[in-house]
Amino acid sequence: MNTKEMVKMAEFSPIEALPKDENNLRRLSNARPDNYQNPQPAAVYNMVVIGGGSAGLVTAIVAAGLGAKVALIEKYLMGGDCLNVGCVPSKAIIRSAKTMGEIMAAQEFGIISGGAQVNFGEVMTRIRRVQAQLSPNDSVWRYRDAGVDVFLGEGRFTGPDTIEMAGATLKFKKAVITTGSRPLHPEIPGLVEAGYLTNETVFNLTEQPKRLAIVGGGPIGCELAQAFRRLGSEVTLFHNADHILNREDADAAEIVQKVFLREGIKLALNSQVTQITTQGDEKIVRFTMAKEEGTITVDEILVATGRVPNIENLGLETVGVQSDARKGISVNDYLQTTNPNIYAAGDVAMAYKFTHAANAAARIVIQNAFFHGRKKLSDLKMPWCTYTDPEIAHVGLYDYDAKEKGIKIDTYTIYFDDNDRAVADGEENGFVKVHTLKGKDTIVGATIVARAAGDMINEITLAMVAGVGLKTIGNVIHPYPTQAEAIARVAGLYTRSRLTPTVKWLFSGWMKFNRR
Repeated sequence: MNTKEMVKMAEFSPIEALPKDENNLRRLSNARPDNYQNPQPAAVYNMVVIGGGSAGLVTAIVAAGLGAKVALIEKYLMGGDCLNVGCVPSKAIIRSAKTMGEIMAAQEFGIISGGAQVNFGEVMTRIRRVQAQLSPNDSVWRYRDAGVDVFLGEGRFTGPDTIEMAGATLKFKKAVITTGSRPLHPEIPGLVEAGYLTNETVFNLTEQPKRLAIVGGGPIGCELAQAFRRLGSEVTLFHNADHILNREDADAAEIVQKVFLREGIKLALNSQVTQITTQGDEKIVRFTMAKEEGTITVDEILVATGRVPNIENLGLETVGVQSDARKGISVNDYLQTTNPNIYAAGDVAMAYKFTHAANAAARIVIQNAFFHGRKKLSDLKMPWCTYTDPEIAHVGLYDYDAKEKGIKIDTYTIYFDDNDRAVADGEENGFVKVHTLKGKDTIVGATIVARAAGDMINEITLAMVAGVGLKTIGNVIHPYPTQAEAIARVAGLYTRSRLTPTVKWLFSGWMKFNRR
């Protein structure tokens, strides 16, 4: 399948499961089974959920578990982006790429790796096999058996308490919009005509692109750039800022950028793609960089320039729900829309566009909609991770956030070239950086760059949620040798900072007195 066919296909079904092999057919049998018939609507639902992605699935199954009568409407595939075109397939391809990265670095560890080769077709088959294996968790059948009325099709508000779905009317007390987001398609002349990939279609590939251009140096673009490079593609990454991952901690982004350059990824920074033309099966990318024009010839183009919310054709104006084409549905801190009986959660309404953020938001909706709760989105301590190698994980404030907010902070950093386990692992290229309130041990933010940074950030997130400061973390015994021990050593930096010159002088005097 070529990208022109994929783009045409995307006009009516952005998450079609292709190719139609046994793995995708198994996934479809769970996510959108051919033999499924929508149920007869109940007289009234306590809650109707529009969108079967992460936020919608959690909202529906938790509400049903509490005894509510719940309907769930999904336009495309159950599981949404995460299962079908996001977290699951991207992490599966990253796993294969990480294996190849280990082989490429084997000689550093005294191992002669031989002539390891990538079988791209098998890599992609494994991705589809993982998706199929996980698909029962998000399936129509699981939610039906949990007491949720699952409707496959497009839902639209038609009145203050009604939604039309495939000719049926669903009446609701409360409703939740969880329709997610989709890739932003930039207005680059010739792009559509040439054909291009997004996260919704790149995992449909069965043949490896020898030369790949990626437009966008954010998390998705960077994760896939490294993955495809390690799997053998020549990768050129275009980004409109002076370094990749420019919203991350600058020191962290610099480490990953140097890794990219070392691994042979070509970076076109401060660049703008101006036009795409074709010559046979080849795509010619024209761009400007440093006020100069250039061209490269590639086989495929992957666009990763951001996300836009799925708010079209929902009838939002009918129920007084305000929205913005770029920012999504307007919600307050309790995730209520401008219609107090309708909530929204996940990518369609939130700046945090992560599966775990959608899950957390769904629980806020349940508490506020059914129990008159006052749970706030702003109270969440939200970690996230970019799954490059090394990973970048973060929670709380960046230093530039603190500066903008006028919050004075202290910063404590331990680099992994001073961590015994990291040195033994050959993974010295990283750090643990923690920000605290000035003069206190109260943690307000942290960034970790490490092979398993996404796992390590949890300790700091837990400390922030529990109101535990660096002083307490310093009292926690961490196994030696581990990379997580660096977190304890950061806490040690805070403890030593409390030893002011006066305290040191007094302590020195006391010790001299005790020698008499």
